[in-house]
Amino acid sequence: MARANRDGRRGGTRTTDGQAPARPASQPPHASVAQTGNGAGASSDGLQGARVGHLNQLRPEAEEEFAELVRRQLALIGEDPDREGLVRTPGRVARSFAWLTRGYTETPQSAVGEGVFAEAHDHMVMVRDIELYSLCEHHLLPFFGKAHIAYIPNGKIVGLSKLPRLVEVFARRLQVQERLTAQIAEAVEEVLAPRGVGVVIEAMHLCMMMRGVEKQNSKTITSALLGSFRDDAKTRDEFLRLAHARL
Repeated sequence: MARANRDGRRGGTRTTDGQAPARPASQPPHASVAQTGNGAGASSDGLQGARVGHLNQLRPEAEEEFAELVRRQLALIGEDPDREGLVRTPGRVARSFAWLTRGYTETPQSAVGEGVFAEAHDHMVMVRDIELYSLCEHHLLPFFGKAHIAYIPNGKIVGLSKLPRLVEVFARRLQVQERLTAQIAEAVEEVLAPRGVGVVIEAMHLCMMMRGVEKQNSKTITSALLGSFRDDAKTRDEFLRLAHARL
């Protein structure tokens, strides 16, 4: 099975001549902050940030540039960016995008932390109906739905809340559902080295619902199967039956 690019595809701001501004790899547009004793702090490169698990803020200069781009977009569609209802919208959009794409500052290891435990359990573990929200990288419109994740331990288990956290790491980036599904499965494999991993995502895409073909009731289902979930028919069938059961 081909392995997906774990980092996804990153977007970026553009200068007035259409070129992406240079930015060292160590300076993302928004910075994740290690939690200190009082739950707040600044990142090592001096960028502004917030508590782990909360809003990852844009650097002030990046937020200002982002807001100016939004002002220009409003003008291009025929709106007046200076009217009362819109005057603060560019800043709100900049901060909103920082939140919606905060997964770029997170890794599977940071999401799981110390939540991996030695355990002899060797039967399937499944967490169903994990809500997810992401942005389609083709139109920057939301898609949303549920993820079902299962694995068969190989001497280690993970805290149940860590599986939804792994979903967030990758869902909070610009995505396509196919890659998101594979990235979640590969992250579970990387963290636990289990006997097998299965992931199913069911999602609805606003790029299909409110534009283009305008099909409001369509749903996209993707799966990623690794190890025994791919190679053993009984394990695969049990997982898919549980994932799609209406309990």
